[in-house]
Amino acid sequence: MTFDLGPAVLFCPADRPERFRGALEKADAVILDLEDAVLPAAKASARGNLIDADIDPDRVIVRVNSPDTEAFVSDLATLSQTDFRTVMVAKTQSAASLDAFDERFSLIALCETALGIHAADRIAAHPRVTALMWGAEDLVASLGGTSSRRDDGGYRDIARYARSRVLLEAGAHGKRAIDAVHIALEDLDGLATEAADAAASGFAATACIHPNQVAVIRDAYAPDIATVEWARSVIAASETERGVFRFEGRMVDEPVLRHARSVLARAR
Repeated sequence: MTFDLGPAVLFCPADRPERFRGALEKADAVILDLEDAVLPAAKASARGNLIDADIDPDRVIVRVNSPDTEAFVSDLATLSQTDFRTVMVAKTQSAASLDAFDERFSLIALCETALGIHAADRIAAHPRVTALMWGAEDLVASLGGTSSRRDDGGYRDIARYARSRVLLEAGAHGKRAIDAVHIALEDLDGLATEAADAAASGFAATACIHPNQVAVIRDAYAPDIATVEWARSVIAASETERGVFRFEGRMVDEPVLRHARSVLARAR
């Protein structure tokens, strides 16, 4: 399947089954997390929760542990006992590691280490990968750093490079890209700015870690009325024009028309 579930994708710990249904009601899709959100001692019970879960599998993504861990083997065995078929692979570092999944599964490769970002082109080319996501904190940790952001709240250059590379490689291979979580839960203005930039840059969604972030992300991805009207008008005008033309004081050619079509696609 192609990742097209909506812009706000909410993480939910797999060891909190009482939250599953509520999370799914609040967000466009839910990532049931078997990795960082679950302590090692709780992973077995979290897998049992997945097997017992009675929620729409088409709007659920399961984040499994990294393929180079023992926990991954148990995660893979658990998935085969469920109807969940969209899997986010934590700390994906090579395309070869994704061969552990058969054709039943569609994969979201989470590139969040130096090796993962370096191999993003090969990972994106894997036939079972439908989307890429990047992660800032694990990336910086893998480099021996201490923070992905500057004092003003913006990303450091290395994080911005990783974000851009994941988006570019996903796009180059016809796959979708998901932007990283905004971990400052009270900074909704910062989240709104980053999500708006993600939408304008071409990301398909932004992941989040709290239900209060969902509405902010949805609003950021939804174009305003004036932009939608411009998109409709310029596309209508193109039907009577040939090649490059002038519209409302601006040169319009095919790339601009593609921008307009993207706006209308997000407005639906």
